[in-house]
Amino acid sequence: MSARIPLVLLACGSFNPITNQHMRLFELARDHLHQTGQFQVVGGIVSPVSDGYGKQGLVLAKHRIAMARLALQSSDWVSVDDWESQQPDWTETVVTMRYHYGRILKQYQEGTGKDSGPTTNPHHLTSSSPRLKLLCGADFLDTFKVPGLWLDDHVEEVASRFGLVCVSRGGLEPELAVHESETLSRHWRNIFLVREWVRNETSATEVRRALRRGLSVKYLLPDSVIKYIHQHNLYTGDSELKNKDVLLRPLTKQTEMPVKTLDD
Repeated sequence: MSARIPLVLLACGSFNPITNQHMRLFELARDHLHQTGQFQVVGGIVSPVSDGYGKQGLVLAKHRIAMARLALQSSDWVSVDDWESQQPDWTETVVTMRYHYGRILKQYQEGTGKDSGPTTNPHHLTSSSPRLKLLCGADFLDTFKVPGLWLDDHVEEVASRFGLVCVSRGGLEPELAVHESETLSRHWRNIFLVREWVRNETSATEVRRALRRGLSVKYLLPDSVIKYIHQHNLYTGDSELKNKDVLLRPLTKQTEMPVKTLDD
């Protein structure tokens, strides 16, 4: 029986705020990957987006990082990383993945004394080298179809070099999103679709709406996060107006000069 491949799951997003459902994605994905017999999930990373993303109602990154760390205090394998959130501009998902994968490979090499080859070429990896996959909800796959939101070569790299673990929720059909995408269908073996049988429709958007209206969000968020929100007076009517007329940074940045990659 061959050894399992060590794997780290990376979740990028607003986490505005982090919810119990966000954290459940990690548990569901780990169970599924372990059941394949191929992988051993050795870690998970929550990477909140920077303030430069420009999404309406996005509270400051320092608050989103703090809430995520409070929420994950009970986890012994998922941690919060603030690298992406501290960048002065919005960072493409693939660039964030390159950054974390470089760190993971460096730690692996230092810990084993092995050199798994240049990080720019996945074919140089040995079977025991760690992998990094993007963890997402089923609705994430639909973002690949939004005009101007993704560069084609970025979708190709995410799907081919790294891969995705997509957890379905509600009536969304991730299989259809993969089928309708030439890129995703070409790399279907590197995309793991996870079915969530215990339905949880918690939405950060609805959580913010409830908070603005003074309604209870207990059992939707960890108590420590709810306490932090009230202490810092987050998610008010005024905060939801932030970035109201601002175009999402991905839509403006992708039309500019290509970003210099971490491998350059």
